[in-house]
Amino acid sequence: MKKLILLICAFFVSSSLAFAKAAINQPAPDFTLTTSQGESVKLSDYKGKTVILEWTNHLCPYVQKHYDSNNMQTLQKQYTEKNVVWLSIISSAQGKQGYVTADEANTLTQQRSAAPTAVLFDPDGTVGKAYNAKTTPHMYIIDANGILKYQGAIDSIKSTNQADIPKAENYLVTAMNALEKGEKIQRPVTAAYGCSVKYK
Repeated sequence: MKKLILLICAFFVSSSLAFAKAAINQPAPDFTLTTSQGESVKLSDYKGKTVILEWTNHLCPYVQKHYDSNNMQTLQKQYTEKNVVWLSIISSAQGKQGYVTADEANTLTQQRSAAPTAVLFDPDGTVGKAYNAKTTPHMYIIDANGILKYQGAIDSIKSTNQADIPKAENYLVTAMNALEKGEKIQRPVTAAYGCSVKYK
């Protein structure tokens, strides 16, 4: 009986660790997901590098605002050229808006001249829910020590209008600038805006 109780306790402890929630200035929850190229990617494999997570859904007008204007691609290229890892994550469940196959994801990347390090699939929503990803886009910055430093909106104007992009403060850029200078990020959490993540 004592052994059974210990086993049950161990199960709940391991389960809580597996589904630990993301929190600012705490270790980012580790995960393993499959890329659009069919490879397995583990977040902790990138320790030592800054990582940007971008939750995305190509059919969401808020996402389209940033891709049709080339804003998202410019940011992807800007940071990956600095050896930052950029992971675009799709948590849309099969049969819901934004779900794509690997081939479709690769075609989208090519057609839009997108430049993430990888496109990752999270169709059961486990990773998205661990990070409390609510919208597309929803952005996260993880520093080289694996600590979550920013989560929230890409910028300060909640609209689908491309003309608002140059008028807005880009929260992602502001946070990355502070991180690069070793300064405190003044707004580590902002309210993300966009379409709801289409979880199953």
